[in-house]
Amino acid sequence: MYFYIKSAFSLYERTISAILRNDFTSDFSKHKAYKNYADLFHLYENLKNKQKEEVSKDIVYRSILNTIETGIIILQKQENDWNIFLMNDYFSEHFDVPKVSKWKYLKSQLPSLCTIIEEQDFQEIKTSLEIRVNQQDTQTFVLQTSRSAIYNQDYFVVLLDSIQNVIEKKEKEAWGNLMKVISHELLNSITPIRSLSQNLHELVQQETISSEDLDDMKTSVSTMLRRSDHLQQFVESYRKLAMLPTPKKERTSLKNLIYSCFKIMNPLFQKEEIEVVNAISDSNNWLEIDLKQMEQVFINLLTNCIYALKESEKKQIFISAETKENRTFITIADNGKGIEPEIENKIFLPFFTTRKEGAGIGLTLSKNIIEAHGGYLAYRKNEDDKTTFVICLIVN
Repeated sequence: MYFYIKSAFSLYERTISAILRNDFTSDFSKHKAYKNYADLFHLYENLKNKQKEEVSKDIVYRSILNTIETGIIILQKQENDWNIFLMNDYFSEHFDVPKVSKWKYLKSQLPSLCTIIEEQDFQEIKTSLEIRVNQQDTQTFVLQTSRSAIYNQDYFVVLLDSIQNVIEKKEKEAWGNLMKVISHELLNSITPIRSLSQNLHELVQQETISSEDLDDMKTSVSTMLRRSDHLQQFVESYRKLAMLPTPKKERTSLKNLIYSCFKIMNPLFQKEEIEVVNAISDSNNWLEIDLKQMEQVFINLLTNCIYALKESEKKQIFISAETKENRTFITIADNGKGIEPEIENKIFLPFFTTRKEGAGIGLTLSKNIIEAHGGYLAYRKNEDDKTTFVICLIVN
């Protein structure tokens, strides 16, 4: 009896001690005979499983962070000092820094980064800085930091993105999308031309050409001519985008600009029975713009509105403007069918169009013109599902 009670108390102490030390290496399942300890053993197993889950999550999170091409450091405050809780592989490899555990060691490796963070007293930062990488030329990085407290633990997250990498990634995406559209358009013309050329080549090899063959030849040549014209127009459209002339700016009132565009577009508005709600007819804003180029922008946008309203019962176009911080924001909206969410990020892509008769350069050309004037053109989808384009221009 004595040894049984001693063994029971010893087992109880070992179980409690293991729980307090977070030591879950023991297996108490073989002690099922101690039925009074069933709840204690059940608690031990639950805590053991939770620890396994936490370890698994930690491994997954670290794996994710190590695959991201952004330098990441997470600091953890202990008393008055900071320790490095996590440094991802990209940061260590890109900046040639060993995975140290102390802030002071990191500071000796990257003083330019650590000095900025210390000067801001480990508070939130968003800025750019230059860092020399692997003893080569300095590179510019975007630095973003955040600080948060979790379960009385103070954490500080540091993110470093190479501006050059971001730009190169965006350029590659833009070129990839552009080449897809260009190759699609070229193949649409070259493939039928090549097929018809082969057919003509076979016909002219015959000793005699029948009237039926002659009709086929005429049809083939006519089709080739149409596709060649389309291809020429496509190249001409590309030339317009690539060789946009510098704006010849002159002082023009916004009211006169709108009036000039409406004068051109009114016959189409009347034909399509479109109501135009113009809220800037009394505006006295003055802009330094190339009038002809800016008219082209408004005509492109208003033409898109007309196309979007084709299937609408009540057709309306809304134009308004507001000025703030020396900038004028001109809004053109319609209550048409809107832009499908899956193509919203493609609408400014050269030669991308959903219209059979469209060339796909209207929005791209408009965006280029606005940017050449020092402004921007943006697409927004309002809560009431209106398709809205906003033109931002500097006020003089």
